[in-house]
Amino acid sequence: MSSNDLLYGNRTSGGAHGDVFTAPEVVQFMLDKARYTSDSNLRDVSILEPSCGEGEFVIEIAKRLMISAVNFNFDAETAFRRNVHAYDIDADKVEVCRDRLRQLGYKAVENIKVADFLIANTEKTDIVVGNPPYIRYENIPKDILEHCKQKFATFHYRSDLYVPFFEKSLSLLKEGGRHCFICSNRWLKNEYGKKLRAYIAYSYQLQLIINMEGANAFQEDVLAYPAITLISAEAPKGTLQYAETDDIRNLNMLVTAHKPMPSGVDWTETFLPNASCSELYTIEEQGYKIGIGVATGADSIFISDKLPNEVENELIIPAISGRDLRGNQLDWLKKYLLNPYNTDGTLIDLDRYPRAKQYLESHRERLSARHIAKKTPSRWYRTIDRIMPVLQAKPKILLPDISGNTFVFVDEGKYYPLHNIYYITGQPIKELKVLATLLMSDFVRTQLASVTNRMNGGFARWQSQHLRKLRLPDIKTISEDDIQALLNGYSKRDIHTINSIVEKILATPIKQPSRKTYSTLEPTLQFVH
Repeated sequence: MSSNDLLYGNRTSGGAHGDVFTAPEVVQFMLDKARYTSDSNLRDVSILEPSCGEGEFVIEIAKRLMISAVNFNFDAETAFRRNVHAYDIDADKVEVCRDRLRQLGYKAVENIKVADFLIANTEKTDIVVGNPPYIRYENIPKDILEHCKQKFATFHYRSDLYVPFFEKSLSLLKEGGRHCFICSNRWLKNEYGKKLRAYIAYSYQLQLIINMEGANAFQEDVLAYPAITLISAEAPKGTLQYAETDDIRNLNMLVTAHKPMPSGVDWTETFLPNASCSELYTIEEQGYKIGIGVATGADSIFISDKLPNEVENELIIPAISGRDLRGNQLDWLKKYLLNPYNTDGTLIDLDRYPRAKQYLESHRERLSARHIAKKTPSRWYRTIDRIMPVLQAKPKILLPDISGNTFVFVDEGKYYPLHNIYYITGQPIKELKVLATLLMSDFVRTQLASVTNRMNGGFARWQSQHLRKLRLPDIKTISEDDIQALLNGYSKRDIHTINSIVEKILATPIKQPSRKTYSTLEPTLQFVH
């Protein structure tokens, strides 16, 4: 058993968590981008691999160094010992790496060390390259977790272990140094990558992002959704290059787009194809409101098809969840939500509702054990979120969190959304159906795929944080003819027609003056190196 097995446990595929080895084509491409090439004089170039495994990067580095030594007449052995450094916690894998180096002809390989890079004393370097370990927050051992919380400012929320690997290795770059990692792309978009994004945007130049969600960049099939990032230790300025590919054989033929260098925690414009268009607006800028369904803290008690037989009818509301919206069909499972609140938001007096009182009292032990109830024991039968019955009657777009649906449902006011449903309200039913139609278009689905992290199965997530980033045509400026064409496409579920009309709308100049938009900027986070 390797030390990785002992520390992090095994994946369902059988390999240890953290052990995902990079394909040779990707290794070569990354070293090229980091400018560690054999046609350059590498005698004095220092390079670091912080999680070397069996040596995919180290071996390619050693080969390039030998060729450079011949080309520029220096001793490869001396340069390797002085300038190449690598770490891994797994002694067995380090020994495999050392044996491979010996087979190449290197004698002194003690600079390939068995050590935890996050704790090791390390020196400044010209280049960092590698594939850091992917260890989810819940799999990080407690002692390492505490070390990360204390030592790394970017270790935020439920960070993966690769986040502190980024921070420490970036901090080791010499001025002008280059950093090239292949890693899960989660940190580029989600909450736990927020502080790492700010750290890079404030302190470094982001040179290149290659998003490789559909590519197999590793030596086994893993759902890693990788991205290659190239970062340099210089003041941030100008633009970065961005590309996407689903085939590693295309890496050297990619056409990159110039994107603005991000200046804070939100890198949305890097991924949105038309984010800067002055005639596109967010959903909320157009007067809609985005929300998420109610969380109860005890769904099996507050949500049931048996509630009409258990409690007073005036306390129950027809409820809808993602399970009711499958396969592009709305098939209501006749579940109801128990509402323990008065219209003013206060909890009901159970003595006024004897059936509800008997029902809730029968579940009191479980309800009282919830964290929300322990904070205020007298309110033991409250739900986590307050229930507002007026929401049921409002027309609203319903968006299951994770869904393979191509159709977007509009509820005319029959149901109350539960916690795995995001909803959009704020406009009459006609405008909501137009918005739902736009959300079905390839134009919007491409944006959604760009700003979200795909889940297993390849589905993007309709989450409020992502919905707020989408840019759409101003619905109030769309001609009535195009509105009717969109609504006809919606009623027939005709995606081809919808896409054609959306393309026409996007190509039509807006005659009215652009509305003024506003954005909320988060304060810049500052870090001390």
